[in-house]
Amino acid sequence: MQQPSPVSQSAQRPPPGQQPVRPMNFRPQGVPAGFRPPMQPRPGFQAPNGGTPPPHPGLPGGIRPGFVPNQARPMMRPVGQSPIQPHARPSLGSPVVAAASPIQQHQQPQQIHQQQQQQEQEPPMSPTAQHSTAEHHRRKRMYPEQITKAYSGDVPTSPGYPPIQQQQQYGSPAMSAQQPVQQQFVSPMGTPAVGSPYTQPQQPLQQQQQQAYGQQQQPAYNAYNQDPVNQMSSQFGNMSMGAPPATVTPAVPLLGARPQIADIGYSGPAIRLPPNISVTDSPNVNCDPSYQASTINAIPATEALLKKSRLPFALVLAPYRSLKEGDEPVPVVKDSVIARCRRCRTYINPFVTFVEGGQRWKCNMCFLLNDVPAAFDYDNQTQQPADRWKRPELNYGCVEFVAPTEYMVRPPQAPSFVFVIDVSYSAIQSGMLATAARTILDSLDRLPNYESRTRVGIITVDSAIHFYNLNPSLPEPQMLIVSDLDDIYLPQPNDLLANLTESMQTLKTLLEKLPDMFKDSVNVNNALGTGLQAAFKMLSPVGGKIICLQSTLPNTGTGTLKPREDVKLLGTSKESTLLTAASPFYKSFAVDCSRSQVACDMIIFGGQYSDVASLSCVPHYTGGQTYYYPGFNASRTEDALKFAHEFSELLAEQIGLEAVIRIRASRGLRMSAFHGNFFIRSSDLLALPNVPRDQNYVVEVTMEDDLKVPTVCFQTALLHTSCTGERRIRVITMCLPVSNSISELYASANQQAITAYLGVKAVERAITSKLDDARDAIVNKIVDILGVYKTHVLGSGQGSTPQLTAPDNLKLLPLFALGLIKHDGLRQSSQIPTDMRSNAMNMLNTMPLQLLIPYLYANLYSLHNMPADAGEITENGVVFPPALNLTAENLEVHGCYLLENGQNIYLWVGRNVVPQLCADLFDVKSYEGLKGGKVTLPILETPLNRKVNTLIGKLREMRRGNYYPTLYLVKEDGDPYLRLWFLAHLIEDRTDNIMSYQQFLQHIKDRVGSASF
Repeated sequence: MQQPSPVSQSAQRPPPGQQPVRPMNFRPQGVPAGFRPPMQPRPGFQAPNGGTPPPHPGLPGGIRPGFVPNQARPMMRPVGQSPIQPHARPSLGSPVVAAASPIQQHQQPQQIHQQQQQQEQEPPMSPTAQHSTAEHHRRKRMYPEQITKAYSGDVPTSPGYPPIQQQQQYGSPAMSAQQPVQQQFVSPMGTPAVGSPYTQPQQPLQQQQQQAYGQQQQPAYNAYNQDPVNQMSSQFGNMSMGAPPATVTPAVPLLGARPQIADIGYSGPAIRLPPNISVTDSPNVNCDPSYQASTINAIPATEALLKKSRLPFALVLAPYRSLKEGDEPVPVVKDSVIARCRRCRTYINPFVTFVEGGQRWKCNMCFLLNDVPAAFDYDNQTQQPADRWKRPELNYGCVEFVAPTEYMVRPPQAPSFVFVIDVSYSAIQSGMLATAARTILDSLDRLPNYESRTRVGIITVDSAIHFYNLNPSLPEPQMLIVSDLDDIYLPQPNDLLANLTESMQTLKTLLEKLPDMFKDSVNVNNALGTGLQAAFKMLSPVGGKIICLQSTLPNTGTGTLKPREDVKLLGTSKESTLLTAASPFYKSFAVDCSRSQVACDMIIFGGQYSDVASLSCVPHYTGGQTYYYPGFNASRTEDALKFAHEFSELLAEQIGLEAVIRIRASRGLRMSAFHGNFFIRSSDLLALPNVPRDQNYVVEVTMEDDLKVPTVCFQTALLHTSCTGERRIRVITMCLPVSNSISELYASANQQAITAYLGVKAVERAITSKLDDARDAIVNKIVDILGVYKTHVLGSGQGSTPQLTAPDNLKLLPLFALGLIKHDGLRQSSQIPTDMRSNAMNMLNTMPLQLLIPYLYANLYSLHNMPADAGEITENGVVFPPALNLTAENLEVHGCYLLENGQNIYLWVGRNVVPQLCADLFDVKSYEGLKGGKVTLPILETPLNRKVNTLIGKLREMRRGNYYPTLYLVKEDGDPYLRLWFLAHLIEDRTDNIMSYQQFLQHIKDRVGSASF
């Protein structure tokens, strides 16, 4: 039935005091709430057996065979119940929001936005995020004497501190990136209840609110909304003349306001599936977004609609992510009963349909009927019939099967590791060799060694290749030198790759003596390519992992590289030539490794130019990882500690071996492009000799045909050998609804997943074309998304408008895009060395979302005026101070701030900092006594020092991955390079020739207004 227009609704409204007619929720007295009268099947309804819909359970005629009552999800909503539940995001297809009353349609947009925020039960926000620029310059200047008095609380002075938005509280040691950060509301100025000794006493709340950003000087969009003419044009622009859209997402004005960073941890809109789409009521039928996420959580029904929306369609995968405290382990199916579709080979999952009394199941990908295995309802352990509805594969979107022998080409191989260690002059002088040998020695017990099957070998490289006989019967290891670099061979067939348990003592002896063996070496040559070939010969029969520690540019033997860093090319259109591999050897060698199930991790120490772009080809095509340590010197404790920690975690990683990944999708969808560290063996099969933990993959999806089904499914299957020697299949299933509404597509878009997609596409464009093209591609995609939203969702015509708006779920997408443009991997600059840029690009390609988002938009905290409970350990975890926007307006000359992006931690100290703060935090008398650069924070008995050390410790272990951030002390008037490096993270400000956030938004708005969509 066609719904009446808003005009007809208004005409039929009953007189005041009478009950309005509710045709959809009307229920006569005495009829149960769950009763539904006989009706025609809804459009698109398909009975489980493909025939006529069965009668309703409450009607005469009984229930259909195999029906399982779904009490958790009633078929009809009780009368008067809101479709938006408390503490939930608005659903796709919310009838209450869609069918707004005429009164609501004529409310001011600002009022509607406020009402919708109240309905959604969002965490409370501080009145504003920043001081206005005008207010910033009206602050009372403070001099050192006044600050010192303020520290002791003698003289009340104006706060002069930026307002702080939200108080973040991290729960478990590793907050999942997909879960919003718990927030606690603090006072508008973010100051603690008890006056901090490092700042001034609080002012009355009214004065604080007046000083908050945007209160004294209203943003442009407020003035725009208050103009009656603009109100009318905005209302007409937002009105839909046809049927109301199924989903209405609040339109957020962007210009004139700081980005709402309190929502930066929001992982995207929830997936809203039709009722009873899964065979069980489990809340885990869809996989967790940290394993697999889509850029859009509602799939367009036609290719034309996808092109019209201009939204990217891709999957972001981290199928082998690590588990931290509080994470649910992946359920394991151990009975070897694996049900798969005979045609498309899809694994049975919660979205299949059982028919014929449960004897057969219909595939949710290709709709073929398959027989249910006889042992599917039988428990081998208890020798009793089992309840199939409790099987993990029908209740969880991410499960792991123990694979039978037919999934093995050969028996599961034991983990094997070969270390290729540079022993040239620079490796000795920098302390790399000594640190690496000590770390391996200390980590031998942490290497995966289930049932004592692991094997280990060591090769050292300078101008010759040194092998080591690790036979446990020898009194000490025996060195075997091969100087023929053109045709490398193994000097003896056995004992070069030795059993770790049996040769443990021999290995320890070798590692203890290794630094002294080469301490007097002056050999500056390095034959890395030949050393890699030697390691490959050792591992190719059994497969395994090469771990290469490289300090000198390979300058002899196979794979020789030459210094090609040209300062004149940095920042020009020809810079991309420095970002591609200089020698074809490393890619061809990686392909040979992948074919023989050999992976490679590359650990590069950059004292000078190291050609990261060429060396990282080997990990890229073998599923490995690249670690880069520029300017490494083991005499600095911070350098040695960072490398030792990350190297030790890498050695202890529970990796997957001999792996392949295949992604299947519903009919009409196809995987078209793949991004990440792997080798594409066939059109859709990804080969990974090694599956490291917490590595990201992005897969682009293409529509080949229109979708005529209510939902589509994606299933990722990762076949691998675990470190325990079991062949396993990790199956990750995700079901998404199909929509014909462009507004639903925009309401379902995931800004974090889109950011990951933009990152890998920009890196690809930068390497194959130019860095300028990569940055332009990001800007063009943001213009397309916001332009289509303005034209086809809000209904505004072509032309310039006073405001730039975005849907609430994409309000931070321009900020993330600006973060990409200003990132070291893509930024327009002639000051970024090629090695550092190449390493940054590698990270953009492989970082999971939980690491990528803070890597692009760092967290900034104020330390001198922290709330009383910040830095304390509570039952919910460590309490963090409120996060600040990344702008220099938040940096006071007498303040102390902490900024972290997951890779580095910076402590910024203003030049007029209170001397007592220097004593309490750094154990120095004054600002002049501070020394900038890499530091280790002392451990003192002061409350401030204890809190900051707690925060830093939490930051170093809270996220997934092996990274150990280095701590830098940055003085406001200290080292100019270090200061500029810190300020480059303040991406909301203008830097060099790169726009500020507001300028970027204005540029986007101008582009949107001048183009047609």
